Amino acid sequence: MNTEILGIIVMFVITVLLAIPLGKYIAKVYGGEKTLLDPIFNPIERIFYKVSGINPQTEMNWKQQMVAMVSINMIWFLMGMLILMTQGSLPLNPDNNPSMSADLAFNTVISFVVNCNLQHYSGETGLSYLGQYWLMFLQFVSAGIGMAAAVLVFRAFRDRTASTLGNFYNYFVKSCTRILLPLSLLVAIILAFEGTPMTFEGKDTITTLQGDTVAVSRGPAAAFVAIKHIGTNGGGFYGANSVHPFENPSYLSNMVEMVAQMIIPLAMIFALGIFIKRRKLSWMIFGVMTVGFLFLVIPNIMMETKGNPAIAAMGVDNSLGAMEGKEVRFGAPASGFWSIVTTVISTGSINSMHDSTMPLSGMNELLAMMINAFYGGCGVGILNFFIFIILAVFISGLMVGRTPEFLGKKVEAREMKIAMIIALLHPFLILVGTALAAAAPQYTAATLNNPGFHGFSEMLYEYTSSAANNGSGFEGLGDNTLWWNVSTGFVLILSRFLPIIGPVAIAGLLAEKKFIPEGDGTLKTDTATFGLMVFAVIAIVAALSFFPALALGPIAEYFSLY
Repeated sequence: MNTEILGIIVMFVITVLLAIPLGKYIAKVYGGEKTLLDPIFNPIERIFYKVSGINPQTEMNWKQQMVAMVSINMIWFLMGMLILMTQGSLPLNPDNNPSMSADLAFNTVISFVVNCNLQHYSGETGLSYLGQYWLMFLQFVSAGIGMAAAVLVFRAFRDRTASTLGNFYNYFVKSCTRILLPLSLLVAIILAFEGTPMTFEGKDTITTLQGDTVAVSRGPAAAFVAIKHIGTNGGGFYGANSVHPFENPSYLSNMVEMVAQMIIPLAMIFALGIFIKRRKLSWMIFGVMTVGFLFLVIPNIMMETKGNPAIAAMGVDNSLGAMEGKEVRFGAPASGFWSIVTTVISTGSINSMHDSTMPLSGMNELLAMMINAFYGGCGVGILNFFIFIILAVFISGLMVGRTPEFLGKKVEAREMKIAMIIALLHPFLILVGTALAAAAPQYTAATLNNPGFHGFSEMLYEYTSSAANNGSGFEGLGDNTLWWNVSTGFVLILSRFLPIIGPVAIAGLLAEKKFIPEGDGTLKTDTATFGLMVFAVIAIVAALSFFPALALGPIAEYFSLY
């Protein structure tokens, strides 16, 4: 057990140590400075811009940036619907998997476009290889969209006073080519050597030890799984996701996938400080996020390691921890660690069944997504945290009787209205969606695998995962129905684009304002004191919004065990 805990510490420390130099590299890429990969990608990008007719040097204001973002996402959505609804008749389908229904294709394409990957299908039987490759493309571009949007906020505070924030397509393409692609290639090579398939052959037939014949799915999984984690997407090539021995063959692959899903969210924090030349601000943000992360992950590791008291009362040995729904090759501690990493970061991949975790572990997984501001996904983690910074700045200003300021810009009524709308949108979508599902048992009751408290948690988790662009689930829920496909689809759309547009709009409005040099009375936003203020705002918003729902689900289930 001590060895397993040591493995967790090593994974986290390695990630932080790698994130700092990666953050410097990312800041150079977005700052237009020379990097080692320029000779490789400069010609490729020039070809892309020539074919598309895009001039990457054209400056755009924040409204033009957001129009560009929404437009290209709409094109990807329409193309995805066409491919998935006709894949049964298209090439690269050696297993003859059928085309998707309209409602399932709608949910699937929206989910991958918005970087959520909420999968209401099983990859082995639900998609052709062509469908898998289209979704892999969406995993690249959806992550690139989030990173490009974050850079717009970076620019707003680096340029002090400006009406334009660079070129959205330039940041988007660089995110995909110079950051996501090289890292994914490295991870894919490691996974292929560990045993993850990378082939276009169909199912293979094997004979088990007891003499049965079994058809085993293969496919180009190594490439898919790499961007699944590097881009904080989380969608599995196989239905079991990273519990599947082909997606995650060994403890080494488990460590690689863990580091892969954490590396860019952490690196973007350090890239912010380097890009705007305020490194202390990055360390404040990293400190607040890490404290919140530890408050969630340490209890989960302990609870999963301790085991299930109901099983112990039956006289069953629980010394390995709560092993229901877990793989022995990873163990309970590493599975508990993954369950919070994947929900904090919005990856949504799993290496154990979240539906089988202890009740309060499930609560922490829900809280990680409900807060949605500790590390977060590629780029959008910074955007979500930025909203809480604006709220904390405004509250702090009121407390000391000064006009709220952040990085030399006054935060006024217009910015606060946008921040409040975005802050309240997240709980609104989660709680209203869950309430409607609970109020319509004729559509949802038959889809629940568990009655009572846990059944409510299954519904709450589905909408929380959708609103947080996470994609994991309490998979006792039978979610491939018209109700779940359509209702979560609309939650996915609203919870992706509005929380991107809101922070970018605030940054654009602040960028246009006159820069005010710091003075003796300026509120310092890169200190531990301000970090505590931000943490308090996050805790209060989360507690007031979600405690009643959590009390009806995982908390009530916890007390039912004793």
